[in-house]
Amino acid sequence: MDTLQNISLEFLTGNSSLIQPIMQGITSLFLLGSFAFQSILGLPGASHVRREGHLLKRAVDDFITTEEPIALEQLLCNIGSSGCHASGASSGVVIASPSTADPDYFYTWVRDSALVFKAIVDRFANSYDASLQTEIQNYITSQAELQTVSNPSGSLSDGTGLGEPKYNVDLTAFTGSWGRPQRDGPALRAIAMIGYSKWLVANGYTSTATDTVWPIIRNDLAYVAQYWNQTGFDLWEEVQGSSFFTVAAQHRSLVEGSALAATLGTTCTACDAVAPQVLCFLQTFWSSSGGYALANINVNNGRSAKDANVILGSIHSFDPALGCDAATFQPCSDRALSSHKVVVDSFRSIYTINSGIAAGSAVAVGRYPEDTYYNGNPWYLNTLAAAEQLYDALYVWQTQGSIEVTSTSLAFFQDLSSSVAAGTYASDSDTYTTLYDAVYSYADGFVNIVSQYIASNGSLAEQYDRSSGTPLSARDLTWSYASFLTAAARRAGVVPAGWAGDGSSATSVPAVCAATSQVGTYSTATVSSFPTSQTPATTDSTVTTTFTRPTGTTTAASGTTTATSCATATSVAVTFSEVKTTSYGQTVKIVGSVAALGSWDVSKAVALSASSYTSSNPLWKGTVTLTAGQAIEYKYIVVNTDGSVTWESDPNRSYTVPQTCATTAVEADTWR
Repeated sequence: MDTLQNISLEFLTGNSSLIQPIMQGITSLFLLGSFAFQSILGLPGASHVRREGHLLKRAVDDFITTEEPIALEQLLCNIGSSGCHASGASSGVVIASPSTADPDYFYTWVRDSALVFKAIVDRFANSYDASLQTEIQNYITSQAELQTVSNPSGSLSDGTGLGEPKYNVDLTAFTGSWGRPQRDGPALRAIAMIGYSKWLVANGYTSTATDTVWPIIRNDLAYVAQYWNQTGFDLWEEVQGSSFFTVAAQHRSLVEGSALAATLGTTCTACDAVAPQVLCFLQTFWSSSGGYALANINVNNGRSAKDANVILGSIHSFDPALGCDAATFQPCSDRALSSHKVVVDSFRSIYTINSGIAAGSAVAVGRYPEDTYYNGNPWYLNTLAAAEQLYDALYVWQTQGSIEVTSTSLAFFQDLSSSVAAGTYASDSDTYTTLYDAVYSYADGFVNIVSQYIASNGSLAEQYDRSSGTPLSARDLTWSYASFLTAAARRAGVVPAGWAGDGSSATSVPAVCAATSQVGTYSTATVSSFPTSQTPATTDSTVTTTFTRPTGTTTAASGTTTATSCATATSVAVTFSEVKTTSYGQTVKIVGSVAALGSWDVSKAVALSASSYTSSNPLWKGTVTLTAGQAIEYKYIVVNTDGSVTWESDPNRSYTVPQTCATTAVEADTWR
C-alpha cells in the first residue's frame, strides 16, 4: 500500500471535461510496449503471451492497489446525507454524480442506486463493516419512502409509480420530461435488498428481514410480475421496447425473491408463475445468425442492437453455481462469450484510441456503436464490465476444472489462440492453460485501458473521449466507482452469493412461451428504525463464497505456466480514511481496541496523513497492519494544537479484517 502515500487526491469541484488523463498510462505503455506492438502485427507466440501477460498482471495489480481505496471513498461521498459530494441529498440516497451542469446528474436513479448498493451489500457480506451496514440500512429506509412518492409514471396503489426512473435527491418527484417508465429499477432494487436479507437470515436476524425489508421487496416483485411483458425504456433511457438487461434482471429477481419468501416462511406465487415465462422470453433476444444477444427487441430504430447492455446483463445475472449455463447467459456461456466478442469488436474501428489494436486484445468499450451522446464515447463502466465478465468466466472454469469451446464461442477463443478447436479441455491440458492465461490477460487488458485514461487524481467520470481519452461528461459517476470495485473483487476471486438456489429450476426454459402476468397488490412499507447491534453471529459471517484467485502465473525458471491457488493472508494492511475538516495544527488520529490501534490509549493512537487533504475533500488516511479475521472497534479523534483531544460521537465503529487472499483492504469513514 506504499503507493497510496505518494498520490495526490486533488478531487475537482468543476466539470470533468477539465480533468486530464492519468500518467500511469505512459508507464503501462513502457511496460507493455512490445506486447502492444505484437498485437498490432498479429498474435504473438504462447511463451511471449505468458511473459507479457505476467507483466500486464503486475501493472494491473499496482493500479488496483492504488485505485480501490479511491473508488470506495468517492462512491461513499456520493451517498446522502453525509457524503462529501452529496450535500442536500436525503439519507441513504445515491446521487448519480455531483455534476450539476453539462450534464446535470444531481438526481437519484432507482437503477443506479440499486446497482451501487448491490456492490455495497456484496462487499459487506464478504467482510462485515458496521459503517457499510449503516449505509445499507439508510438506503432501505429511503427506498421505502420513495415507493410511496406519486410521480409522472403513476403511484403505489397500482404499482405503476414503481417504474419511475429518476427522482430529486430530497426524495421528491422529478416531473420533467423523461424516458419513462423504466422497468429494470424495481427488479434491481429487489435484488440488492434480497442480498442484505440473506445476510440477516444467515446471522439470526430473520425477523428484521421479514418485518422491515420484505415488505419493500414484495412491492417490487409484484411490479415485476405484473408489468414485465410491457415495453419500457432501456438502461440508457433512449430506446422504448424490450431490453435484454431489464428482462435478465427481472428473471433473477423473481427466482431469488421466491427463494427468499420460502426462507421467511411465506410465498411469492406470482414469482413462481411468471419467472419461467420471463426466462422463455429472454431466449428470444439471441440471434443465432449474428452470434450475439440483441440489446433491444420490439423496436425499429435502425440500430445493430450490438450493445454493452448484454455484457452488463450477463455479469449482473452471474451465479457461480450455474456454471456456463446458456439459458441465463452466464458469463462463461458460449452465448455470452460470443456476444462479448461481437460487442467489443464493434468499437475497434470507430474510436481513434482503439486504432490498430487487433482482435483478442482489449480496447475501450462504449454503449453501442451508433451512440451520439457527447459524440459517442467509451464509458469506464462498460470497459470494466468487459473485464468483469471474463473474470467471472475464469472463476467458473477454475472451479469446474475445464473450459468448453463450442461452435458458438469458437470465434471468441480463436482470437486468443488461433489453433484452438471446439471441444472440452481439462485443467491439466496445455490447451486449457493457454486459453486460461490468454483470457486472464485479455481481461486485465480492459482494466489497463481504464488505468491509461482515468483522471490523474483517480476519479472516474462517466465517459472518456474517443480520440484523446480525456475524461468527460459527468464527473465522479457513482456507477463507475461501483463497476471498478466489482471488477476488482472478481479479479481477486471474491464473488457474491448465488441466486438460483440448489436444485433450482431457474434454468429450465418452457417449451412454449406465454405472456403470463399477475396483477399485484401493493402496500406502504414502513421502516421506523433497525435494531441496534446486528453484528455477525460468528466470526465467519460471510454469505459469499471465495474461491482461489483465478490467475495464471509464470514460473521464471522453466517458463511453464500453471493455474495456482493463492494463500489466505494472515495479516492485512488496512487503509483507514476519514473525511474531517480541520484547522491548521490539528491532527486526526485513529485509536481502537487492539494494540495496533493503541488499545484505546490516545497517547498511542495512530496519526493519519493529510497528504491528500483538500478544501473540497478533507481526507485523512493511514495504513495499519492487522490480523486477518480479527474483529476490532475503533474511533477517530482530533488532537488540537494545545494537546487536547476531541472524540467523534458514539457508538464505537466496528470492523472485521477480511480473511481472504487479499493482503490489503480499505475502510472509508466520515467524521461524526
